[in-house]
Amino acid sequence: MAATRKLQVGLVMTVMTALAVGLGLACQRNGAAITAKVPAGDAAAPPIAANSTADDFAKHTSELRKRLPSTQFSIVIQAPFIVVGDEPPDIVKQHAEETVKWAVDRLKQDFFAKDPQSILDIWLYKDASSYERNTWQLFNEHPSTPYGYYSSKHKALIMNIATGGGTLVHEIVHPFMEANFPACPPWLNEGLGSLYEQCGEENGHIHGFVNWRLPGLQQAIKAKNVSPFKKLTSMDADEFYGDNSGVNYSQSRYLCYYLQEKGLLVKFYQQFHANQKNDPSGFATLQKILREPDMERFRANWEKYVLNLNQDFSLRLAN
Repeated sequence: MAATRKLQVGLVMTVMTALAVGLGLACQRNGAAITAKVPAGDAAAPPIAANSTADDFAKHTSELRKRLPSTQFSIVIQAPFIVVGDEPPDIVKQHAEETVKWAVDRLKQDFFAKDPQSILDIWLYKDASSYERNTWQLFNEHPSTPYGYYSSKHKALIMNIATGGGTLVHEIVHPFMEANFPACPPWLNEGLGSLYEQCGEENGHIHGFVNWRLPGLQQAIKAKNVSPFKKLTSMDADEFYGDNSGVNYSQSRYLCYYLQEKGLLVKFYQQFHANQKNDPSGFATLQKILREPDMERFRANWEKYVLNLNQDFSLRLAN
């Protein structure tokens, strides 16, 4: 039987029911934070994305080098991304292999058949000052979050990596969703991304764990500020990202978490994706997967389930 270990996240957290983006918690793998150093040296030839050739990556890398804000930056090709960072080169390589590649391989295993259509850049800034300064210099914009974000416009994931790898994994979900499920509604796009803000590996698959969003959601449940699932799944972007966005993110995350824990998340995604034209919100597919005709009854049971969760979580280690 696999061993169980309690793992505490060393971060002081505040209940943030209105926060719309993922806090950068370190992604966990096999019971340990992804912190092992990767030896410096020439990397093996990277895998090439389906829509790009080795020459495409070489040309893109050459163009990137002309844009680097300083000589502190190094570049690692980790298809379908190019990772750029101003930490030491071996640390940038570590992020590319042990967070980006690790997450991409497991997300593709369970959810995504296609790579993003274009080569995407991942900018990993070493601290808040670098993040703010270089985002403005490169993209002429101030970050909308202190942690990181995905910009379809700039074909880039832009991160303050000092806040941890969780936000990076969250944002990696979005370009893959864009490529594979462009009609995906906000609740699933953000629910799946948020699920992997605190993640690990179980039986070779990516697995989300209870995270910092839980207390705010529990508070919202007690205050009766949680939407019926039919309303949540039907929200357009304006409503989802509006005044109640923090609760919407959390509710979506813990719906995905519930499906995961019941062994239904991958099945739900596959059936919803296949049936999106007839069920654009996913609500009918959700009912079918849950075998629950009364979704208000399900909501009551789900709320009890969420209220019984706590922020201590277990990672089952490989034997």
